[in-house]
Amino acid sequence: MTKKILCVLAVLLVVYVYFSGLSDYGFLDPDEGRYSEIPREMIESGDYITPKLNYVKYFEKPILHYWFTLASFKVFGQNEFAGRFTPVLLGLLGCMVTSLLAYTITKDKRASFMSGLILSSCTLWFGISRINITDMTLTFFFTLSLFCFRMWVDDTKKFFWLCMFYISMALSVLTKGLIGVVLPGGITVIYALCTGQAKRILTRIFSPSAIIIFFLVNFIWFIPVCMVNPDFFNFFFIHEHFLRYTTTIHDRYHPFYWFIPILIAGLVPYTGLLWDSMKAMLGKCRLITKSDRIFLGLWFFITFIFFSFSDSKLVTYILPCYPPLAVLFGAILQSYEGKEFRTFITLNALILIPLSLTGILWPMFANDPDVIAMRTPAFMLSVTLFIFTIATFILPRKNVSVIVCILGVLCMYSASGAFIVEGKLLSHKEAAEIIRNESPDDVIVFQKLMQGMNYYLERRTITADIIDELEFGAEQDIERDKWFIDTKRAQELWNSERHIVLISRSKSRDYVHLCFPEAKREWLTSSDIVLANY
Repeated sequence: MTKKILCVLAVLLVVYVYFSGLSDYGFLDPDEGRYSEIPREMIESGDYITPKLNYVKYFEKPILHYWFTLASFKVFGQNEFAGRFTPVLLGLLGCMVTSLLAYTITKDKRASFMSGLILSSCTLWFGISRINITDMTLTFFFTLSLFCFRMWVDDTKKFFWLCMFYISMALSVLTKGLIGVVLPGGITVIYALCTGQAKRILTRIFSPSAIIIFFLVNFIWFIPVCMVNPDFFNFFFIHEHFLRYTTTIHDRYHPFYWFIPILIAGLVPYTGLLWDSMKAMLGKCRLITKSDRIFLGLWFFITFIFFSFSDSKLVTYILPCYPPLAVLFGAILQSYEGKEFRTFITLNALILIPLSLTGILWPMFANDPDVIAMRTPAFMLSVTLFIFTIATFILPRKNVSVIVCILGVLCMYSASGAFIVEGKLLSHKEAAEIIRNESPDDVIVFQKLMQGMNYYLERRTITADIIDELEFGAEQDIERDKWFIDTKRAQELWNSERHIVLISRSKSRDYVHLCFPEAKREWLTSSDIVLANY
């Protein structure tokens, strides 16, 4: 099999794995339900400026990802495939940009190809690509901005790449806020200082024309939303940026080192390359110059440390750390000689074999129903990781690196079944179908926000004994007392003449029965309990 045929097959395999089965499971709550419901409400209301969730203002994120999902709904219809199309597409495009960046840095086609292939089959990158959240959109434009900067560094007179650098940062800001300019901008400035290119870069990078373009792109939304919503500025820029980063208001506090195991797990099945990539950043790599090692190192470390210091942490935050590592991984694999490759696969085996055994044995002895439900996909992934590990020892050296990457893609494919299981545990699609058939006067969501419920019911729900992220919007709602109620008011509605359907998590079944006795009918799904008073 020729190298070209092998590479084409690898690309086709990646595209197939990424797009396969996107409609096989309902939207996962709360995130996928939220980021699908907001665009649905935009289509319903015709208001494409003010994001709303459960029909109240929702300003925690900017508009771009909602617009992308909205456009996908317009093209493909309002379904799970359309909702997940944007992150899947941008995940693949992110791999392509990373591959182009690798070629710009290494001038080696094989290393470039492997960098993209490695990134596509990293556990965290693949997983986030198949979930409708904002992180992959942010990471794509984050990566694109630094790729454009690197292209501009080779010839600072090329305004096109500088312009694209600023446009990409502007789109990052429109995706997730100021982080989209603070991090890429900071990385480029520190890179200029560390490589002794401050005069050449810093005197040209702050081009007035490029800066104007940056603001014009952002003004497309920020000006209209501020004009329509005077309360937007304070909530978005103070509450959702400064306070989110410096306080624990979102209850997402974790210790400083929390991202280290996440980084290691997210790099599976290539975690064994992490040690050599750290050495390459700080030492030498045959295919990467010193200035580019500084560039990749700053990209990785500044991003990783920035989020590690934050008092609000989520697994997905460190996704922008993965493209520079993928470039290093591809270059390292290409530069390996026999003994060095053997060192990598040995180190990788020390990580993957215990991980495989844990994936097989842990669900067998666990008591948690959610863990038990993951038994089959965990077994499938563990077996393929074990096969991957053994194969790296016995494969012939010819084309071994590309074959290793293809095996990595197959590992990710074997893990796809986990999404179907998660769909049963976290999606409200099944319960929504029951409720739609009942056509109740009111639907009460009790003690747990269920953003996907609004999406599947295509209607507003009454929220009882929970407000959480809807607090800001609820304060602006003139009908707050009708739609955001306490348990006592929910009980009054339950005992009224209106036809009420109440939904809560199945794990709260006993407490729900205590608060709402004498239900006329009851349905129990794998995720929810549904009661009707008629």
